[in-house]
Amino acid sequence: MIREVTSLEAPGLEVYASLTEAQLRNKLEPEKGLFIAESPKVISVALDAGLEPVSLLCERRHIEGDARSIIRRCPEGMPVYTGSRDLLARLTGYALTRGVLCAMRRPVALAPEEVCRGARRVVVLHGVVDTTNVGAIFRSAAALGVDAVLMTRDSCDPLNRRAVRVSMGSVFLVPWTWLDADGDSGAGSIRKLCELGFTTAAMALRHDNVSIDSPVLKSARRLALVMGTEGDGLPGAVIDAADFVVRIPMHHGVDSLNVGNAAAIAFWELCRR
Repeated sequence: MIREVTSLEAPGLEVYASLTEAQLRNKLEPEKGLFIAESPKVISVALDAGLEPVSLLCERRHIEGDARSIIRRCPEGMPVYTGSRDLLARLTGYALTRGVLCAMRRPVALAPEEVCRGARRVVVLHGVVDTTNVGAIFRSAAALGVDAVLMTRDSCDPLNRRAVRVSMGSVFLVPWTWLDADGDSGAGSIRKLCELGFTTAAMALRHDNVSIDSPVLKSARRLALVMGTEGDGLPGAVIDAADFVVRIPMHHGVDSLNVGNAAAIAFWELCRR
């Protein structure tokens, strides 16, 4: 159902205009939680993954253009809000990527046991908060063969609008869930992975580390790679609890890489079958 937007206060637009990411998640009623997918390609990936669209917002010119195939896939009668590029930019506060946004129902969070069932290579993001890094890690995980992503609850939500866009929809392709880290120490995440049968490898700068190309890592039947926050890295208790501490060999005195870049290298090295 096409609805022309003439006012920024029109009912139904609050999901695009005034609700924060936290409000969209709706922690009090998770079954009512929403997220925003941006751009026709990303929205198509979400639809292919079986996610439920709630409404669409697009520039008027895209109704018979980039958004046409998406509209055809949406339920009959679902609101499709449209207006000029300038009006929609004022509504959302940013220029729309390819002129199309879609509000979608958040999927039900799965238990770690379910996400990891049958997985051989997983990554744990421990306090990784940057949306760009999270999106990039998901894209690398999907491309390079990571079976699942687990995230401590102080990490960025993978369904944050920017994280979804940077991932190019890869957050819909790789199974993921939240992992409780057990208080300030965070070591509970390692214990949980051990219970699930994983050898754990913490990426950190420490004297007792092994190289990322070590045969002992590659030969592990089930391996969980644990990566820390952009600034401080992993908590000491997490590093101490892991089976291995892992480094990527560096040159020219460089001690570390951005977590997104480090993840891509590690995935390439450790996920090759």
